[in-house]
Amino acid sequence: MAAPGFEKVPIAEQDPKVRATNFDEVCLGYTDEEAVLEANRCLNCKNPRCVNGCPVQIDIPGFIMALKEQDIKKSYEVLTASSSLPAVCGRVCPQETQCEAQCIRGIKGDAVSIGKLERYVADKAREEGIRMQATAEKNGHKVAVVGSGPAGLTCAGDLAKLGYDVTIFEALHEAGGVLTYGIPEFRLPKDGVVKPEVENVKNLGVKIETNVVIGKSVTIDELMDNEGFEAVFVGSGAGLPMFMKIPGENAKGVFSANEYLTRNNLMKAFRPDSATPIFKPSKVAVVGGGNVAMDAARTALRLGAEVTIVYRRSEAELPARAEEVEHAKEEGIKFELLTNPVEILTDDDNNVTGMRCIRMELGEPDASGRRRPVPVEGSEFDLPTDAVIMSLGTSPNPLIASTTKGLDTNKWKCIVADEADGKTTKEGVYAGGDAVTGAATVILAMGAGKAAAKGIDEYIRSKS
Repeated sequence: MAAPGFEKVPIAEQDPKVRATNFDEVCLGYTDEEAVLEANRCLNCKNPRCVNGCPVQIDIPGFIMALKEQDIKKSYEVLTASSSLPAVCGRVCPQETQCEAQCIRGIKGDAVSIGKLERYVADKAREEGIRMQATAEKNGHKVAVVGSGPAGLTCAGDLAKLGYDVTIFEALHEAGGVLTYGIPEFRLPKDGVVKPEVENVKNLGVKIETNVVIGKSVTIDELMDNEGFEAVFVGSGAGLPMFMKIPGENAKGVFSANEYLTRNNLMKAFRPDSATPIFKPSKVAVVGGGNVAMDAARTALRLGAEVTIVYRRSEAELPARAEEVEHAKEEGIKFELLTNPVEILTDDDNNVTGMRCIRMELGEPDASGRRRPVPVEGSEFDLPTDAVIMSLGTSPNPLIASTTKGLDTNKWKCIVADEADGKTTKEGVYAGGDAVTGAATVILAMGAGKAAAKGIDEYIRSKS
């Protein structure tokens, strides 16, 4: 195989018609030969702009250079010096708008497939039994982390590497946060990827206590006052779903994407022998255009439904990754763009029978910079469906803030925290990820966890 030059080495995927019927991972990953060929496309720039595009500042040329030399151990060590979840990031990060968007190769051709190479190295390291290593002796200081999602795992891993005694408190019965309950198996395998990544963090000495609801089981104040934790990081995510508040939204067969995905991913409702089976309608409408909407739509498709995504803006404004949109189209999911629901139709028993929609057109830009969709008068139509999944975003659960003295939130119920170091309005308490920003990406949550770990370290050192 010749070196690819301006074009990236293509990566194998399941056939769309086959993968639409199973929950196996869509992307099959690079072979050893393909990974080295793609790595050789990296120019090892003296001024690596790709690093500046990475929220956790991975030494991208460094890990790729080691891969060129087929030194997986070294490549993995370079990766994990900055990231505690490389196998996850290599799969779900929007590299096309971050590191790869800055790649010099992308000016006159395809950017280097940084994400796919990161995935390859992480997977290869796991196969060869290579693990992250703690880099400092225990320093005797205790830190609590609330939530075992990407922000919490990153903060805990970085603190453990610095010698801290870290305990993660997770509300659910399995660790991983949104990685476990939110992202489907076909994008992020749980047994093959998420659980090993969590184990890697535990191997650094991090303890994880599940079924602990902070604010009910124990409060942050109690952790600090009674249990000896000198600092707390809140990375509890944003799990409170939003709805449209339109007529019929309380009907049987209306789900939030959060509930729908949690029941399938965490509770395995998609399995024929599931103890908690989920309603399997013949036609599903998914309202929204983000990655979560794509995940919900593609999950419903795999459960046997005919699926339509309803989004009020045009395709150009879809917030989902282009790869996820393309995969959804390939699998046969329909798109009703420039369309907005106005009512969910029901029968006499309050079961969903359809969704009344109205066509939209794009007007002037709104506060987000995107053109505001406005209704087209007289364009209403009925979309037949027997289930509706609302994927309109999520906000943080107010439980933690309401049970912690001195912890301020903003008008969206997000915890107020400094972007640079995660410091909140309560001394010793830091926060980051979706609990601060509202729903965002895995890698941005990881970046926030990393910044907070640095802030916590500086805070505890200043008191010693």
